[in-house]
Amino acid sequence: MFALIQAAGWPIWPIILASVVAVAIIGERIWALRLNVVTPRDLLPKVLHEYRKNGVSEDMLARLQKHSPLGQIFAAGLRNDKSTREIMKESIEEAGRAVAHNLERYLTTLGTIASLSPLMGLFGTLVGMIEIFGTNSPGNSNPAQLAHGISVALYNAAFGILVAIPSMIFYRYFRAKVDSLVVEMELQALKLVEIVHGERQD
Repeated sequence: MFALIQAAGWPIWPIILASVVAVAIIGERIWALRLNVVTPRDLLPKVLHEYRKNGVSEDMLARLQKHSPLGQIFAAGLRNDKSTREIMKESIEEAGRAVAHNLERYLTTLGTIASLSPLMGLFGTLVGMIEIFGTNSPGNSNPAQLAHGISVALYNAAFGILVAIPSMIFYRYFRAKVDSLVVEMELQALKLVEIVHGERQD
């Protein structure tokens, strides 16, 4: 592996750095966007049970705030349970925007890496081509220098594409997952509002 990096030359290092950042973001987002962490299935029944039994308390709101992103939305709504349906919905929507923004954390960076990696590979290719044409005069060609320049050109292009493909795949996957999680939280929050205001049963 180190021999490949040496053959690719110094332009490979920004691509390697980008790949490390991409892997870190992918791992963190896989862990953070788990369904049972963002939108626990059993949270709404538990909240409704406690609400009917004891009403809204500061302890309950504090626990919900720390519980999960869905819990933060429920806490915002229940903080205004005595207000009108519209006010309760507005508070939930405001909390939902903040939660959605938090779920999208680092995705812009991942998308940027996916877009820039091929360009960094192209830059390495150009560096390799410059080495080929800059050090070989018409009457004095050096095969070793020519081979090194070709290695720099090809390895950088290959590494750039290799980093870009999984980064783009995971970027699109996480964007779609965040969208589906936001829709799920909206539906559960709407159900909470309607039950609290007596407009529907469980």
